[in-house]
Amino acid sequence: MADAMDLVAEQWRKERPELADALGAMEIFGRVQRMQRVYDRHFKKLSDEFGLNLGELDMIFTLRRSGPPYTLTAGAFAKAALVSPGAVTNRIDRLEDKGLVERVRETSDRRSVQIRLTGRGETLAVEALAAHLRDYEEILSPLDPQEREQVSSGLRKILTAQGDTALD
Repeated sequence: MADAMDLVAEQWRKERPELADALGAMEIFGRVQRMQRVYDRHFKKLSDEFGLNLGELDMIFTLRRSGPPYTLTAGAFAKAALVSPGAVTNRIDRLEDKGLVERVRETSDRRSVQIRLTGRGETLAVEALAAHLRDYEEILSPLDPQEREQVSSGLRKILTAQGDTALD
């Protein structure tokens, strides 16, 4: 089954046959870019369903996966999310207004603030994650388990070669 990138590559092969061997890279990156659109549509749907934007979803997922008591500092968020402390503060404010997180001050150091999921935030994180993973399964349903592992392995090799080896 052909996709849009097959058409683009075929057009280039006709126009510039000497580039035929190099077009494979363009096809891969073109497909990655098109998958970004699929990903964006998925997150728009998830955002609409749960009333949270991508940054807010990321924050509640990060808190939930951190393990009990589902608490991190604002600084840890900024580092993990590669966003400014101001952006993290804005996310925390919005999530706090929605009753999904709370700020908890350390008794020994009042300057240190922990962000913790509320019970409502934990419930929403679990429900949103289930919907998120269901959508991912649907998107990846054309691939069998071996194909999924091949795609994952190939992307891992590219990312680690580019220095993307940790969340921070």
